[in-house]
Amino acid sequence: MFLRHNKAYDGPKGEIVDAQIIKSETLSRRGLKRIRRNLIEAVCDASRTHGKSKKIITDGDGRTFSYSEILRPAFALSVPIKKLSEKQENIGILLPTGIGAVIALLSVHAAGRIPAMLNFTAGAKNLKAAALTAPLTLVLTARKFIEIGGLESLIEDLSDTVKFIYLEDLREEIGVGSKVTALLGPIFPNFFTPNFSSNHTGVILFTSGTEGNPKGVVLTHANILANVEQIDQHVELQESDIFFNPLPTFHCYGLTAGTLWPLVGGYPVVLHPSPLQTKTIAKRIFKTKATVLFATDTFLQQYMRASAEGGLSSLRIAVCGAERVRDETRRTAEKRFSFEVLEGYGVTEGAPVLAANQPGDIRAGTIGKLLPGLEAKLEPIDGIDDGGCLWVRGPNIMKGYISADNPGEVTPVADGWHNTGDVVTIDDEGYCVIRGRIKRFAKIGGEMVSLTVVENCASAVWPDYVHAATILPDPKRGEQIVLVTDHPDPKRHELLTWAQTHGVPEISVPKKFVSVENVPILGTGKMDYVGAGNLARQLLSVK
Repeated sequence: MFLRHNKAYDGPKGEIVDAQIIKSETLSRRGLKRIRRNLIEAVCDASRTHGKSKKIITDGDGRTFSYSEILRPAFALSVPIKKLSEKQENIGILLPTGIGAVIALLSVHAAGRIPAMLNFTAGAKNLKAAALTAPLTLVLTARKFIEIGGLESLIEDLSDTVKFIYLEDLREEIGVGSKVTALLGPIFPNFFTPNFSSNHTGVILFTSGTEGNPKGVVLTHANILANVEQIDQHVELQESDIFFNPLPTFHCYGLTAGTLWPLVGGYPVVLHPSPLQTKTIAKRIFKTKATVLFATDTFLQQYMRASAEGGLSSLRIAVCGAERVRDETRRTAEKRFSFEVLEGYGVTEGAPVLAANQPGDIRAGTIGKLLPGLEAKLEPIDGIDDGGCLWVRGPNIMKGYISADNPGEVTPVADGWHNTGDVVTIDDEGYCVIRGRIKRFAKIGGEMVSLTVVENCASAVWPDYVHAATILPDPKRGEQIVLVTDHPDPKRHELLTWAQTHGVPEISVPKKFVSVENVPILGTGKMDYVGAGNLARQLLSVK
């Protein structure tokens, strides 16, 4: 069901705005019941439902782990964690996607503490800011990871801010009490863990910090489990599906959709520690016969190029988020490997998925329909006629933000509505189109130009390359658009010709191009627009 009705609400400046409230289908009764748990209960319930001996996770080294082999060490480690920390204390987790991160997350929950997922690619400055914001004094990591990742200097830089606890050391502290907890905890979780309500904080994640200090996004157990149920109801799976997740668990997409969804739902998942190992990932997908892949458009293109003919043929669907899926990506997936590419859309504040295409229902140029249980409204934007600013409300919307100005203090979401900052249109059937972020529009000669449109045009003309449009000051027109690309010799006339034959105004065709060896990409797989802008300024000598 898809409903619209008009309703007056308070706009950002206090004025009354007559807006359409858009409602998706309702979340099922089963889904509503299942979100009234905490995460450790949800995983223990999954173990009982699917069998404690079921192999549910395959790690990066090929080892497989059953529910019992995950839950027992998690409960065992919870005992020394309790001794080292205070009740309900925030504990950072600095680990790659893999069995270690999953066990660390569950052990922190079993200890009655709150996990904060840390981005080890963010640099010491952002990590220190995150630690002070949460706040954090303890961080869980592993010596093996630090050694393999070459992160010794990062650990040294952070050691004056936080104390590192190594999983290898915690294992040495496992005694009789830990062993009893490991044995009985998965059977009687409520007796061995604080019985947190579903509305208690389940995890703290951090924004990228590209617009100042990173903010803490506080998600409850119910927020995360609601998104798991929403995705499960929205995207129909097969009992034989095997997930493959190379995305980082410090990013909400890799954590909720790529890790917790299969773990709670009983679907085997193959975890990989880095999305950048393109050749290895292509081989592992073939070897594990994975059917559902989580990726971004950029990463999926790389995996397909690195794969031998038919190497990804086990895939049934690839679910891509964080950036727009290009038409060329879908064509290649269908022609070479015969799988569908579902484009999803979300924000960390939504735990994260808000909308997605569905198997057999992919409408070109859209991100599909809103997930069940969501309400949306589109706020008018000056200078933009096609679309409005998307606000969302639902069971997966965060508890609130923690800012550097008030460390540890959660600022709740007003009336449950979150402003995504994205310009969106929603048609009469409920299909959504992302026009771009409000902050990613340039004002040239009084006209608003979407940088997303610029990138889409470049991708259509040069589909084998990566492109990032950025804004630099212009003494005559206020702003100018510069295209940063890994194309070695981009010709403006090729882009202009394509634009003219496809109804794109000439003002959307940049006059300046910057060719680089690699367009900057964040550890989450998103385009690093700040880095691209800095490159453009540097190479064009613009202050």
